[in-house]
Amino acid sequence: MKKIFIIVCFSFLLSSYSDNNSAQIKSGEKLVYAGSYNMSGLMTQIAQVTMSTENVTTSKNNYLHLSCELSTYTKWDSFFKIRDIYESYVNPATLKPSLYKRSIDEGGYTKKEKYTFKGNNVKSTVNKKNQPESQKTFTIGANTQDVISLLYKVRTIDFSKFKAGQTQSMMIVFDETEIPVTLKFMGKETVNAGNLGKKECYKISIGAKTDALRGKDKNLIWLTADAKKIPAFLQFSIPVGTGQLALTSATGI
Repeated sequence: MKKIFIIVCFSFLLSSYSDNNSAQIKSGEKLVYAGSYNMSGLMTQIAQVTMSTENVTTSKNNYLHLSCELSTYTKWDSFFKIRDIYESYVNPATLKPSLYKRSIDEGGYTKKEKYTFKGNNVKSTVNKKNQPESQKTFTIGANTQDVISLLYKVRTIDFSKFKAGQTQSMMIVFDETEIPVTLKFMGKETVNAGNLGKKECYKISIGAKTDALRGKDKNLIWLTADAKKIPAFLQFSIPVGTGQLALTSATGI
């Protein structure tokens, strides 16, 4: 299941860091997705993914809190229960992260991570089930971000200027490792976007140097072709099968 979440993350990482014609991500947004997995030839809904934003103020700074939660539906908990939370605290204007947190509970396996960002240095603290706490300091590139902050960063990009077949390379940090990602713009298609109705969307193919992705142009994401660029639908192909995420509800946008 961790691989499925990685695909979800990769599937939103779709462009360069250019801020041309950018749209600011606002507090109070909530996006809900139905996650389906191919079981015996049928796409079966097994989980819900919820993404939300809120403002957080400390004594020194203001942050935008980005959250992504993945939970199996109750009827599937006896088969394989998942309760994962991924969070990022970012600069509201630039979306550059200051703190990234990850807490996973998957079939009884638990793991908690905390990354603190200072310039190009990251200090990580990791707690795994039945293992001692570990800490590490490592260096990342100037444009490398955690997976959650980048899920939102991509929506500030002007995709209307991309041409079919155009590619873009970038880096994310996950599990204390930088991972290269290659993205390819594939044009526009109209898809169902939950309570938003049918929407014309930008279609993007995702590739990465990881065993989690399989097949050429088999991992795809559709973003609404408007100023909001809401992730409306995605398909993924991984070593253990195929699946999809479909937007069911978008509020606060």
